[in-house]
Amino acid sequence: MTPAPRSKTYFSVLVILGSTHLLNDLMQSLIPASYPILKESYGLDFVQIGLITLTFQIAGALLQPIIGMTTDRYPAPYSPVVGMMFTLSGLINLAFAQTFEMILISVALIGIGSSIFHPEATRMARYAAGKQQGLAQGIFQVGGQAGGALGPVFAALIIVPLGQPSLAWFAVLALLASVFLIWIGRKQHKISAEFLTMLTDRKSAFRETVHPPLTIGIGLSVLTFLMFSKNLYGESFRSFYTFYLIERFELSIPASQMMLFVFLIAAALGVLIGGIIGDRIGRYRTIWISILGPLPLTLVLPYADLFWTGVLTIMINLIMASAFASILIYAIDLLPKRIGLIGGLFYGLNFGLGGVAAGSLGILAENYGVETVYLICSFIPLAGLLTLFLPRIDERG
Repeated sequence: MTPAPRSKTYFSVLVILGSTHLLNDLMQSLIPASYPILKESYGLDFVQIGLITLTFQIAGALLQPIIGMTTDRYPAPYSPVVGMMFTLSGLINLAFAQTFEMILISVALIGIGSSIFHPEATRMARYAAGKQQGLAQGIFQVGGQAGGALGPVFAALIIVPLGQPSLAWFAVLALLASVFLIWIGRKQHKISAEFLTMLTDRKSAFRETVHPPLTIGIGLSVLTFLMFSKNLYGESFRSFYTFYLIERFELSIPASQMMLFVFLIAAALGVLIGGIIGDRIGRYRTIWISILGPLPLTLVLPYADLFWTGVLTIMINLIMASAFASILIYAIDLLPKRIGLIGGLFYGLNFGLGGVAAGSLGILAENYGVETVYLICSFIPLAGLLTLFLPRIDERG
């Protein structure tokens, strides 16, 4: 009797893939990390800050589902390299932008680069994972979150003292990521063939299940709303946390950037822990804990002093960030033959919904103050109750 195909996990590929995600998201994170400098240099208000984020996020969102659907039919293992070239051009333009309009064009280019990167990178993470899907997505995500966390550090150490033109130096990271992605592209054919053979073999315990359209529709709708609630709260930190700390506690810009770094590192650890836990206790339970769990902490945060603000920031984002890997894998399990579409859709949602949130929060901050934004956002984890309506699909592997 021929043994069933083994599900091999390619850790070297996942680590390199996570490294490219780190570089990609590090370059992205330089945008919000530069907000205090841009606000001071160009006399921007909070509405304009929100518009910058909205432009970046929408540019990163619109193309992702389209690219995902295209690569589902016509795999393009080297397409992320093209994305890096868009990011490179956007960073250089942003470094030497002289007007608000040029800033918007620059961040749009960076957003387009990200939209090209994520769908095919998500597919490769799926293939290289074998049966350890949660761990694989955790490794991939922790790279992106760690990269996002490094943005404020580089802003505090380099961009704040040297100014806006120093952003051009980071374009070299796009070239380094391109080298990694070319190596991954060469590996993709072999790894994807092994994974797809495993899925189609009747003896394999890790076969794809076809779900009814109603189950898919309800599942994706609930997951979309949960993603929106998660991103809405997260965007209040990414775009406005430094301003909150400066306004409420009178911190300096470098000190507020380091606090933002702490928040982002907590989120990075959260996605890795969430991926591992999701493999053990299931995606459904992990989503429950991740979305609804931080509610008591978010309600206390607006009334905390500086020390407890830091502590609560770590705890809230450690828990909330753990949801992403489970949400993404849950969605892929609903439509297992549309990995590119799901990757593009949910990373696109991650960008697009975050952009909508940033625009809305910018208007609130301008009219009612940043502290009011955090008071309103403290109730967002109540959205986790919608997990009750999430279909209980068969979770294997």
